[in-house]
Amino acid sequence: MIIWLWVGFVAFVLAMLALDLGVFHRHAHIMSIRESLTWSAVWIALALAFNVGVYFLYARHWLDVGLNVAEPLTGHQAALQFFTGYLIEKSLSLDNLFVIMMIFAYFQVPRAYEHRALAWGIMGAIILRGVMIAAGAALITRFSWIIYVFGALLLLTALRMMISREDSVHPEKNPLVKLVRRLMPVAGEYDRDHFFTRLDGRLAATPLLLVVAVIESMDVLFAVDSIPAIFAVTTDPFLVFTSNIFAILGLRALYFAIAGLIHRFRYLKVSLVYVLGFIGVKMLLAHYIHIPTAVSLGVVCGILLIGALASIIVARRQARTAMLAAGNEVIDLAAGAWRQIRRLVIIVVGSTILLIGVAMIVLPGPAIVVIPLGLAILAIEFVWARNLLRRVKQAGHDAARSLRQK
Repeated sequence: MIIWLWVGFVAFVLAMLALDLGVFHRHAHIMSIRESLTWSAVWIALALAFNVGVYFLYARHWLDVGLNVAEPLTGHQAALQFFTGYLIEKSLSLDNLFVIMMIFAYFQVPRAYEHRALAWGIMGAIILRGVMIAAGAALITRFSWIIYVFGALLLLTALRMMISREDSVHPEKNPLVKLVRRLMPVAGEYDRDHFFTRLDGRLAATPLLLVVAVIESMDVLFAVDSIPAIFAVTTDPFLVFTSNIFAILGLRALYFAIAGLIHRFRYLKVSLVYVLGFIGVKMLLAHYIHIPTAVSLGVVCGILLIGALASIIVARRQARTAMLAAGNEVIDLAAGAWRQIRRLVIIVVGSTILLIGVAMIVLPGPAIVVIPLGLAILAIEFVWARNLLRRVKQAGHDAARSLRQK
């Protein structure tokens, strides 16, 4: 009977999207901050109301909900897991806004058409994430060691976010953009909010279609980051899917609410790096150390709160320093502090993973994967780790060559 719960939730999501696009935002217009804040509040309120429903669903096991997982969940456990997953997905989606802003700026999307592009991008994201969540749940159910892969993937994502630059996105090199240009001509100008137009009597794509294509392809990368993260909180497919969907449903409203302010939260991205790092380590230790969901929620909230407060404090200090014409010293101090923090994170995360990998030589687990991963992380900062990693790679190549010869 649980199939009807899935059908009902998907029908609810489709109805809300149809109501949003077909009624409230039928005509293209520039969404004001007040309107976007209102819609953001609506989506958050719906998620919290759904969380209450999750509590009663799992507390009373309506439609056998909560009984089809490895360990039956109580209403309190399910509600806490949904809220924690929702908060993690919501915070990780904030990093998407940086990339979306760059895509809109690159294609010079008129502000009145941004909402339509985001809405269609989110529709595709819902389908894509549903498929990826189903695949992830099936893998975890069948192969318990896959959680190590997910944990390592999150740590690599955290490192990528730490060292990557915001201007590293190149929409012109996107495979989907190249595919669209190969299949049909692309108009040089927008035709209102249409995805297709006529160019010399031929059907042609508008730049708005390219924008949606880039957003969809980037969501693949976002999903690879966020979906493994929520499996560290819960393996219940229904909680994973619903928390994911509620997080991205409010993304477009959130974009218009904070797009102009997001650059002021300079340490937000650093906070997300720590969130991913914590979740990745938690997944690697899942079979040895159990971290309760309440503790995970507290850690995630604490990391995000520290990042937000640090951003506000630094912003105010910089404004005051600018008035006193002494901003260079503060920037140098912040850069030095960041270098030390980065070095400390690499040491802690790399050493932890390396020790776990060494322990896996005698304990169950893919030591052959975890040990090189730990060395790779340490190699970012230390020469000895680079040399040792090079030797490990060479030993692996030699062993593989010997096997092929035999």
